[in-house]
Amino acid sequence: MASTVCVSRCRLLAKLEINRGLCLSPILRDLSNNRESWCRRWRPTRRSFFTGVCLHGSKTAPTKLDPENSDEVLVTYRRGLPVITVPLPSRRERCRFTLRPVSQTVGDLLEQVKAEDRGVERAVALAADERVRIAASDTVESLLENDFRLLINDTEYYVKSPPQERLSNEEITRLSDVRNLVNQLYEALNVREHQIRKERELRSQLEKLSAELQPLEEKRMSLEMETTRHTSALTWVGLGLMGVQFGVLARLTWWEYSWDIMEPVTYFVTYGTAMAAYAYFVLTKQEYILPDVKDRQHLLTLHKKAKKIGLDIVQYNNLKDEMDKLQKDLARLRDPLHIHLPPSNTYKIDDIKRSPLTKIKDMLEGTTKKMKIT
Repeated sequence: MASTVCVSRCRLLAKLEINRGLCLSPILRDLSNNRESWCRRWRPTRRSFFTGVCLHGSKTAPTKLDPENSDEVLVTYRRGLPVITVPLPSRRERCRFTLRPVSQTVGDLLEQVKAEDRGVERAVALAADERVRIAASDTVESLLENDFRLLINDTEYYVKSPPQERLSNEEITRLSDVRNLVNQLYEALNVREHQIRKERELRSQLEKLSAELQPLEEKRMSLEMETTRHTSALTWVGLGLMGVQFGVLARLTWWEYSWDIMEPVTYFVTYGTAMAAYAYFVLTKQEYILPDVKDRQHLLTLHKKAKKIGLDIVQYNNLKDEMDKLQKDLARLRDPLHIHLPPSNTYKIDDIKRSPLTKIKDMLEGTTKKMKIT
């Protein structure tokens, strides 16, 4: 009896253990799956880290990909700019880089790849056939002329450059003819009217400046005449003083004293004149030349008297500069070599009487006739 009870209890305990194991099996399966997924996520990171270290210390050759199957790096043109799509090794994502062919270099492209993915420790561009490293200073334009290889860490990609369409000589000539025709039509339709409107604006500005300059010009003319008289009087006074000096020295030499006595006196007078000229140079930083001395004295007198009569020299000079600039712009606007118009002195009376719209219409008809002839 006791043995049967023990056997039944053992069977009951065995059933409980089996049921407990069956209940825990899904949980253990989930734990194993989680452990396996965690290991799988961790292993590529460790592998890429140690691979980058080994690349620097060992000389193992990188894994090569077949050019036909290595289409992971794509180069396309969007809005006239090359766009290269590169797979990033850390997260296995594809990143698109827009390049500027002329201003950017190969080094800029590689630096952009490294900045986008910190796991990229080595990025090199190689020639497709010769497997020679392309310098970082080469432009992107020269890089895209031929196929090349892009080496990122230990993976090598074969990059096919998209075909570049080039215009033939006939197409370039035809495009140049069309461009010239468009320019001629634009000039015939718009330039003449624009020139007339611009000329009217410049003339109105010149008239406004002339009205502002008129009172200042009157004051300047009166002041100029007075200053000229004052400067001329000073020159005559200088000539008179030189004559008085000559007379005094002649009197002392031939009447009062002898030549032996007056010779050292004339020497010191001459040397004193040279010292005065040198002192003029020290003070004015200009050589003692009579026309320059006269002009300087003229300007000094002009500015001194302009303050007395209330003439603003600075305002007058600014207005004159603006007026001179407008006159140059007007002369350049009327230049027949730049606007393809006949010179102003060859206008006929009939041309002057016609309206601008009629002239533009006649010019357009002449242009169309030339186009039909050609």
